[in-house]
Amino acid sequence: MGKAVSFLNEYIFGAGVPVMLILTGIFFCVKLRFFHFLHPIKVIRALKPDGAGKGVSSLGAMTLALAGTLGVGNMVGVASAIALGGFGSIFWMWVSALVAMVLKYSEIVLVMRHRRYDSDGMPYGAAPYYISDAFGGKLFGRILACVFAALCVFNAVSMGGMIQVNAAANAMNGVFGVPPIVIGVAFAVITLWTSLRGRDGILSVTEKLVPFMTVGFLVLSVAVICIYPRRTLEAFSLIFKNAFTLRSGVGGVMGFLLSSALRYGTMRGILSNEAGCGTAPAAHAVSSCKIPAKQGTWGIFEVFVDTIVLCTLTAIVIIVGFDGASQSGDFMMMTVGAYTSLLGGFSGYFIAGAVLLFGLATVLCWAHYGIVSVNFISRRRCSKWIFVAIYSISVCLGSVLSSDIIWESADLSLGIMTVINLAVLIIMSREIKEETELYFGKRKK
Repeated sequence: MGKAVSFLNEYIFGAGVPVMLILTGIFFCVKLRFFHFLHPIKVIRALKPDGAGKGVSSLGAMTLALAGTLGVGNMVGVASAIALGGFGSIFWMWVSALVAMVLKYSEIVLVMRHRRYDSDGMPYGAAPYYISDAFGGKLFGRILACVFAALCVFNAVSMGGMIQVNAAANAMNGVFGVPPIVIGVAFAVITLWTSLRGRDGILSVTEKLVPFMTVGFLVLSVAVICIYPRRTLEAFSLIFKNAFTLRSGVGGVMGFLLSSALRYGTMRGILSNEAGCGTAPAAHAVSSCKIPAKQGTWGIFEVFVDTIVLCTLTAIVIIVGFDGASQSGDFMMMTVGAYTSLLGGFSGYFIAGAVLLFGLATVLCWAHYGIVSVNFISRRRCSKWIFVAIYSISVCLGSVLSSDIIWESADLSLGIMTVINLAVLIIMSREIKEETELYFGKRKK
């Protein structure tokens, strides 16, 4: 089973998904006339909260979405991309981010147009809703949406729960000697308690954790660049030099498609910013904003902060401190080792704490994604509680299980979700263009 998953990841989705992401991103850049590149001032102005309507603020919805991306994707994801795909994989993370900006914008626009409202007038929604609507609510669309929702539930358990707590447990064990099972049990209890409080309980945690830890991580990473400016320039040089390295014995186009740098750079880029795979719309659907294009600009901002800024800073630190980074195969300790070798032991304590808190925020965010997906499949109240119970147990188990097969399974399910979501985005591209022209066009209303 593990070999089959590895084969699909490497030769099917490893080659196909990166190409689909890039081509679909280029398609939307052209269709939307590169508005996010040509009119950056308009995009920035659109980030101003309007405070209208029921639901959470645009900023609150964005912090919930960022909670699902920051942390393991930035630290463990970047480290694994470098270890498995080389320094050049970071270049492909940048490429995926530049095209992913418009993809994340597009999926948020769609979920805003197709979200639902409960009896109290509170908005909710997720990718399965616009996937179903794309086919007019017919049986095929409903089945495809349920498949997507089921994959999202699986991804919540594997990537959103198990991988996050595994990284946090490894960091706390490697730095402080805390037994992994202790972290697993603590995460499981907090997740169960917070999830039972519903969406507001999850938001109350993510709104506080994400800004605080982001600033702290940013300061620590910038310190490395300021202390080692020459080695920082060398790190950028290595990224570009290794970006187009082909596997030995394989040349031409196939070598490009099957290169480790391309596969791991792009797939870890998706893991980090989640653009194009259809998960983040569940967070943005609860926004009080009434203008789809306006809320969509927060998706552009998310990708920029997550991948262009934070992932790049992490990558530079790892490359600069590569000789001091752990080469044991533990990607979390690889990151911790790089920071510690450059800034001293205190940085290792901070990184371990950051992974712990970022991991907790991500686990809670994915609990929300899983609950929304389960509710789409079945409106029975017991379905939600069954998922929360299973999710909490998986969080606990994730602290002591090997993460290798979990990574492979998460890559596979994420790849399938991305293929489905990208196809639906193209099918519904006319709606996305209409909303974009309505808000950013010359005849803006």
